[in-house]
Amino acid sequence: MDSERKSKWKVGIFIFHETEELDLCGPLEVFAATRNDDGSKAFEVYTMAETAGPIICTHGLSVNPTFTLAECPQPDILVLVGGRGVRRDIHNQALVDWIKNCSEKAELTLTVCLGSFFLAKAGLLNGLAATTHRAALGELAEISPQVQVVANQRFVDNGRIITSAGVSAGIDAAFHVVSKLLGRRAAQRTAQYIEYDWVLDRRR
Repeated sequence: MDSERKSKWKVGIFIFHETEELDLCGPLEVFAATRNDDGSKAFEVYTMAETAGPIICTHGLSVNPTFTLAECPQPDILVLVGGRGVRRDIHNQALVDWIKNCSEKAELTLTVCLGSFFLAKAGLLNGLAATTHRAALGELAEISPQVQVVANQRFVDNGRIITSAGVSAGIDAAFHVVSKLLGRRAAQRTAQYIEYDWVLDRRR
């Protein structure tokens, strides 16, 4: 994909029962609020789940996914969020295989918090540096001993794969993606609109 010529990226956020709410809503807000210089939306954001019907998040928020995995369009940017349900779903081999295939076709993959576990289970973090929630760094290393686990960093950018630390770190990682694709000015414009104190390349 040629990101320099793209006027709108498709952002697919995978959700599941016991998704952490801010892992989902933080990046979703950043991408959905970002505009091109002409005022048009820079990202088309949608949610994806294994099956149709409401997804009940960690703290009780109910979300109706836009698509099931069987019918969703291939995203340019795959977002894998965290939450308690990750520890259950990484043992679903069909799901892990779908994530692996989707990530390999995507232009970028962004994980938030425990979402990095999906990529680790799929073998996509082997030989790469990655992070996750600070309380789960040891678990990430256990899932994939070939991952270089990074502590005390908001996000780690490997090029096509970006992993972020816990919960609110997904917001900074999403702004990093916006800046990476559209430039610092676009990211700053979005930050001003949602009244978020964003600092360029806030990794710590």
